[in-house]
Amino acid sequence: MDLPDNTHPAFQTDKNGVELINQYFPNLTPTQQEQFAQLQSLYEHWNSQINVISRKDIDFLYEKHVLHSLGIAKVIEFKPQTNIMDVGCGGGFPGIPLAILFPEVNFYLIDSIGKKIKVVNEIAHSLGLKNIRTSPIRAEQVNEKFEFIISRAVTEFSVFYRWVQNKISKKQFNNLPNGILYLKGGDLTEEFKDFKKRVIFYDLKDYFKGDFFETKKVVYLPFDKNKVIL
Repeated sequence: MDLPDNTHPAFQTDKNGVELINQYFPNLTPTQQEQFAQLQSLYEHWNSQINVISRKDIDFLYEKHVLHSLGIAKVIEFKPQTNIMDVGCGGGFPGIPLAILFPEVNFYLIDSIGKKIKVVNEIAHSLGLKNIRTSPIRAEQVNEKFEFIISRAVTEFSVFYRWVQNKISKKQFNNLPNGILYLKGGDLTEEFKDFKKRVIFYDLKDYFKGDFFETKKVVYLPFDKNKVIL
């Protein structure tokens, strides 16, 4: 028997998850609160079919994935019509939570694995997100430019930089110069040694409570059109 509409996974909500997001982002609209509240059921539903989140993490979705993704929003409030590419988005992080938070910002989510993009498309559709487009593609194959490129520890940063260094727009209109915003944890000294004169680290423990965020950072590399690092 088909489930009635109000018990379909897309219509289930997680009030505790929304309370966690509200704690750090208190100005959400009712629509945004509803969209965030649906994430738990949507990801449980799709993760049972196509694994995009580890099973040990699915119960901590709002802390380890949603709030972690929104760490970027503690560094910058994107202005409307900003164009952002999320490289190696997996099941939609950090792109989907940021797309909910910034409905007037354009997000392009890419991943080389088509099944993951299918999950992103289904979740974006269920949430009614109109500011997301996707492609099952590698960053090297993208022939567009963006104000910001975001990712969540998809590879070593020097490799990531080579993928995207020519895809950052010269058009500036945000409060921070265009560039890369990279979510990563742990000791980053060695990984970023070639970028240490330009990279800026934002510790997420300064914005969010909990052991999970103790070593997590947003790494910001401003775009310098006059200098190629690697």
